[in-house]
Amino acid sequence: MRFKNYSGIFFLALASFSCVNSPDNFPSTPEIDFSTIEYVPTNGPDSLIVSLNFKDAEGDLGLGATEINPPFNAVEYQRNNAGELITYSTRPPEAPVYNPIDWVIDPIINNATVKDTIWVVQNPNQYNIFVKFFVKRNGQYTEFKWQDPPFFTTFNGRFPRILNNDETQAIEGNIKYAMLSSGWQSIFRNDTLRIELQIQDRELNKSNEVSSPDVTLNNITRN
Repeated sequence: MRFKNYSGIFFLALASFSCVNSPDNFPSTPEIDFSTIEYVPTNGPDSLIVSLNFKDAEGDLGLGATEINPPFNAVEYQRNNAGELITYSTRPPEAPVYNPIDWVIDPIINNATVKDTIWVVQNPNQYNIFVKFFVKRNGQYTEFKWQDPPFFTTFNGRFPRILNNDETQAIEGNIKYAMLSSGWQSIFRNDTLRIELQIQDRELNKSNEVSSPDVTLNNITRN
């Protein structure tokens, strides 16, 4: 989950799930199919809520709050040939300009706070649900990349462990994933959208990708 605030636009992603035990002939790689999408305006940040049905043979879906060590670490700290952390003041020519994705300020590394701005590369395996947005304009879909300027964010996120133990167990169920923002209407207005989703298990096996139908915020607004 990533939290950003840009010019008064608030971003947050939350997940919940339900599941049942299932037969043993399920796939080892997670399988998903698209279920629903709903837009919920509120007095605060509005919610765009998607839900997925899933099947998995091992039941190793979800990440706990303390699962932040490799391979689930958030970032890789960049170092020079001498093994020193690359700071913004010592950055090489190929380093990106400052932005909150590629640089972190005063990170805690090896239990010590580094009082500087450090170059990082985001680790995609910190997440277990991946979300892409596409906008249809002039009859063509193009990806709306949240990580690009001016937003520098993502709606990729983490849903919690579905089983509390590490025993192998076939499961199926539904994941409901809520993406909160104060900017849905100001950004997309009457645009036609499509959302693509994928999940990943703790062995880093990625599921198939699924897509929502073409929607507008108006036609999926909760009554």
